[in-house]
Amino acid sequence: MDLPAGRLPDPLPSPIIKHSPSMSLQSRSLRSSSVHFAADFRSRSSKPESASPSIESFRTARSGTPGVSRSSTRRSASERLGSQRDLRDEDARFVYINDAPRTNAPPAVLPDNSVHTAKYSIATFLPRNLYEQFHRVANVYFLILAALNFVPQLLVFSPVAGILPLAFVLGVTAVKDGYEDWRRHRSDKNENNRTASVLVDGVFRPKRWKQMQVGDVVRVVANETMPCDMVLLSTSDPTGVAYVQTINLDGESNLKTRYAKQETMLTPPEALAGVIKCEKPNRNIYGFLATVDLDGRRAVSLGTSSIMLRGCELKNTSWAIGVAVYTGRDTKVMLNNSGAPSKRSRLDTQMNRETIALAVTLVLLCSTVALLAGIWLGDHNDKLGVIPFFRKYDYSSLEVGKYNWFGTGAQVLFTFMSGVIQFQVMIPIALFISMEIVRAGQAYFMVQDDHMFDDKNKARFQCRALNINEDLGQIKFVFSDKTGTLTENKMEFRCASVHGRDFSENDGGEEDRNAVLVDGVSLRPKTPVRTDPKLTALLKDGTGAMAGRARDLFLALATCNTIVPIVEEDPADPAAKVLEYQGESPDEQALVYAAAAYGHTLVERTSGHIIVDVFGTRQRYGHIVPMILYSFCSRF
Repeated sequence: MDLPAGRLPDPLPSPIIKHSPSMSLQSRSLRSSSVHFAADFRSRSSKPESASPSIESFRTARSGTPGVSRSSTRRSASERLGSQRDLRDEDARFVYINDAPRTNAPPAVLPDNSVHTAKYSIATFLPRNLYEQFHRVANVYFLILAALNFVPQLLVFSPVAGILPLAFVLGVTAVKDGYEDWRRHRSDKNENNRTASVLVDGVFRPKRWKQMQVGDVVRVVANETMPCDMVLLSTSDPTGVAYVQTINLDGESNLKTRYAKQETMLTPPEALAGVIKCEKPNRNIYGFLATVDLDGRRAVSLGTSSIMLRGCELKNTSWAIGVAVYTGRDTKVMLNNSGAPSKRSRLDTQMNRETIALAVTLVLLCSTVALLAGIWLGDHNDKLGVIPFFRKYDYSSLEVGKYNWFGTGAQVLFTFMSGVIQFQVMIPIALFISMEIVRAGQAYFMVQDDHMFDDKNKARFQCRALNINEDLGQIKFVFSDKTGTLTENKMEFRCASVHGRDFSENDGGEEDRNAVLVDGVSLRPKTPVRTDPKLTALLKDGTGAMAGRARDLFLALATCNTIVPIVEEDPADPAAKVLEYQGESPDEQALVYAAAAYGHTLVERTSGHIIVDVFGTRQRYGHIVPMILYSFCSRF
């Protein structure tokens, strides 16, 4: 383990270290850490992302051993798989850390960090909006009727009166669409003008999001949103761990872990220099392939666990520093954004079908009338000069004049078109005018409805698409899955079995939160759990093998997990605090809340130790203890 100065050891070929009888104390420490890794990996092997935390915890245990040099970061399975193919220079993007001008110099054409989700601009609003509105068949039908009023032989209404109803419908819809798009422009403006801390001349200074460039070094603090896709360089945790919430990307509220490479953690950000060779922008939010070369040293591979995407929120980490690799429209969240869709309700779709059916019926009816008119004109062709309404000559004055007679064929065509105007009430335009007015009124009443007011966030109902109001609450298909997409995904602890004995008499029990005192402040878990009085008494005052195994069980539930305790303000009691457990799985959250209700409260978790309050007694454990408990408790 003796290494030259300034050099880091290569990654170990396997987390399970082979040893010989002559191994030193350092080697035995490594062996213990490897056992910790193996148990951790076995307990969470069902999750793809669990392998990475296990490897990182193995590295942490190694680095914490006295006398052992710190090794470079192990790669996760996905990173090893991605590194099997090398990036060619023509297929890669080169990002120079803390050197945005060089990164964006020609021939590189990289976008800024501004985003645009609006559908229209001032120049494109009128033509594009009219194009979308004429996807409604009824609008095409009324446009044809308005055009027929401009034919002199068919003039029933004045041209202005004929086109006024259609103009009203198009105008009301255009105003609604314009208002919705104006809100998108306002949201884009607010998003682009947000500020982030960017390293400029060795000092982190506020900078607008839209002014950020690829290569900038960005600092994000807790509960802030990532302004761009950036590779993690360092965090407030000594081991380089950061927790992010990706609810804006995939809808998952559970925390995900990201890791900074130890090679970048060792250098201050203002002194860090190097180049990142990464793949070109793509839509895959679950994959990332890159390498980082620091001052000509050995290139270090980067993977999904090293990148934080735009829209993620930093949680349970004081600060994190990263370098921007994708900005603006090149970010993965924007590449997956297909733009504002043109939404149509099921009622609109049904009305389109009915309008087409009525239009076909109207054409058949008018064709029948025109055919019969043509037959009649053919039978009375020699009498058309004197028959009223079909006279060829005008005898109203002394000089005999001649009417505008265009022949039998033209008269048949005029008959067909006049029939369309006469039977136009089959598709009433007043119905569509009423629908637009009703939709606007519905949106107003929904926004003003006090029953839809969120007291927690102090926010009212928002109607973002005014043309699909009638689809609210109308369910056509129900898909069922186990991921919680359609449900609250809330797990509850119901009962426990210890050494063959069932403890499930909690139906009549009260919900318990088991508040604990930490530095004089009362902490109580956020979610209450119904407890079994017999099991609680056994844990508190019980003796014998049964009580010992019950305590080991709940101690394992409180420690063998990836839960991160977060202390929040208690709105009901300003003097107390609320302890919220966040993790990658709702199952783990339910089990840890249950352990807290039964007197085993997880109070603190760091990269090196875990603190659990056991009925008022603070107990501190290293990483190897939870794995021993897991191995012991898995036997009963």
